[in-house]
Amino acid sequence: MNDGQKMYRLVERLFPICRSITGDGVRETLSILKEFLPDLKTYEVPSGTQVFDWVVPKEWKIREAYIENGKGERIIDMKKNNLHVMGYSMPLDKYVNLEELKNFVYVQEDQPDAIPYVTSYYKERSGFCMSRHMRDSLPEDRYHLYIDSELFDGSLTYGELILPGASEKEILLSTYLCHPSMANNELSGPALAAALAEWLGSLPNRTYTYRILFIPETIGSITYLSRNLDTMKQRVIAGYVLSCVGDDRTYSYIPSRAGNTLADRAARNVLRFHYPEYKRYTYLDRGSDERQYNAPGVDLPVCVVCRSKYGEFPEYHTSLDNLSLVTPEGLAGSLDVYKQMILAIENNAFYRIKCLCEPQLGKRGLYPTVSKKGSYDAIKSMTDFIAYADGRHDLLEISEIIGVAVKELIPIIEKLTQNQLLEKSNARSE
Repeated sequence: MNDGQKMYRLVERLFPICRSITGDGVRETLSILKEFLPDLKTYEVPSGTQVFDWVVPKEWKIREAYIENGKGERIIDMKKNNLHVMGYSMPLDKYVNLEELKNFVYVQEDQPDAIPYVTSYYKERSGFCMSRHMRDSLPEDRYHLYIDSELFDGSLTYGELILPGASEKEILLSTYLCHPSMANNELSGPALAAALAEWLGSLPNRTYTYRILFIPETIGSITYLSRNLDTMKQRVIAGYVLSCVGDDRTYSYIPSRAGNTLADRAARNVLRFHYPEYKRYTYLDRGSDERQYNAPGVDLPVCVVCRSKYGEFPEYHTSLDNLSLVTPEGLAGSLDVYKQMILAIENNAFYRIKCLCEPQLGKRGLYPTVSKKGSYDAIKSMTDFIAYADGRHDLLEISEIIGVAVKELIPIIEKLTQNQLLEKSNARSE
């Protein structure tokens, strides 16, 4: 089974779980992730805790939600599709006519076959979701609306995995757990984060420490930052929000607020060579937890690389975001891009050739010993790299200048280093 298939299997397993910003759905999901990531730690933050300008909300527990017609037949049931109940719905046990029923029902008017994803986290109400076609086909009848739920003082749950490296400087990978059954918008990010964590754990040498988060969107990142901001501001040199990375339509890039951080540069560099037709947005198009990580005063160097951008693919926040939208190939492609970005950052430094003029590559077995037309082409990437390895250009800069992907330059750096022709520095030479 390849990496894409493993990630897809995890998405399949997590898909039926009813998640929200708090509750047992998040805990169950983290428990499954812990099977793959045994060092994943979970934390509980009590309801009512002040987190900057917000307060951790009450915990929501949902046991059952359905609508019955006059014959006692369930026309919708959250056990068949957990999008049928509005997130954070209050308890309800009510008999209504058709006109009254419509006051409790949400539909997606422009997508008549889709069940919309609807929530009401911060105002108490009750509601159901169904397709527009279903609502419009309902006959006059006496309907039973039933929701067995409760709001109580509980906690918000999140997961954190720290993978130490040689340096305390960190790369942040953040994804969210807070939506019910949606495959791309909810589960592709955690599946990718888990795959990246396993891969990072297998690397023999990591330059940087990795902070990998599984949090409820918005309130989770705010809560996490309220507890860890000082440390993160000192240590995080690059970060990414992992969201909507499972389809195979395109790649998209949303920059950090600063726009030219190390994370941005690595993202643009890798996408330039991997998928040059990628869609480039501005920070004004932000929409996930990059909003919190880039907020004034927080100012962390975090951007987004995704497939079809959240909010812009037609299945977004509806029942159409199902297991047919996410593919093993789409997930594997995102994994490849993130590996390349991480390796670009891991290897990014200022390199300087240690001899004056061009080094004699032939005597080191790095250059063809017979010179003829075309023989130079095979090592042009190496000689072009050498031409700019002056200690004043870092690896990402050199890659951009000579038009060669970082992943192709890393083996060149290794060969030159093994032959004692190259020295590395974390600071630019004067």
